[in-house]
Amino acid sequence: MTKTNADPIELQKFSDLAHRWWDPASEFKPLHEINPLRLGWIDRCAGLSGKRVVDVGCGGGILAESMASLGASVCGIDLSEKALGVARLHLFESGQKVDYSLTSAEQFAAEQPASFDIVTCMEMLEHVPDPASTVSACARLVRPGGDVFFSTINRNVKAYLLAVLGAEYVLNLLPRGTHEYAKFIKPSELSRYCRSSGLDTIELLGMSYNPLTKTYSLGQNTDVNYLVHAKRLA
Repeated sequence: MTKTNADPIELQKFSDLAHRWWDPASEFKPLHEINPLRLGWIDRCAGLSGKRVVDVGCGGGILAESMASLGASVCGIDLSEKALGVARLHLFESGQKVDYSLTSAEQFAAEQPASFDIVTCMEMLEHVPDPASTVSACARLVRPGGDVFFSTINRNVKAYLLAVLGAEYVLNLLPRGTHEYAKFIKPSELSRYCRSSGLDTIELLGMSYNPLTKTYSLGQNTDVNYLVHAKRLA
């Protein structure tokens, strides 16, 4: 088997928690809470209905299913067999239709280049050894003129204090060890990966958490969590 752009420790970490993916009170509570925000943003930017979509690093399928519910034809890919098993099982409960595959972004891009109208890769880039390779694969998966969406975490002191110490050790929003600060990605770095892959960055948007109201919101502050909308150049 060829070398895969994945960290075995990261895969094991999420595999161990896979059975709790659809529990909104579990370690995946933040994903459930931010999903309406990111879903609405993707739909406003690209219009999901009738589109062919691939969700890279789909995990248990929270975003993939919600995109399918808005009328998209969705494929979800991941390298965690346990997470995909949970995702497939949840389809029986939700009644949604999503095609899940155990594969990497790079391998899927080699098999299905320029096959999708929309590619999403959310909360994944900070967990892979080579994020530039994942961005490149996403660019190859989308058709010319199609839309690609990323979300990740900025790398600075504030992000360390809030996303690591705050979220994992003070507020207990995430399990300790979920994130590794050195793997965080500055917006300038992600923009460079996009340019190198033939993607034009359209929008850079921040996502913030208010610990008093315990709510998330989208805005211009990209100091910690941020999202990128890009288009593949024709």
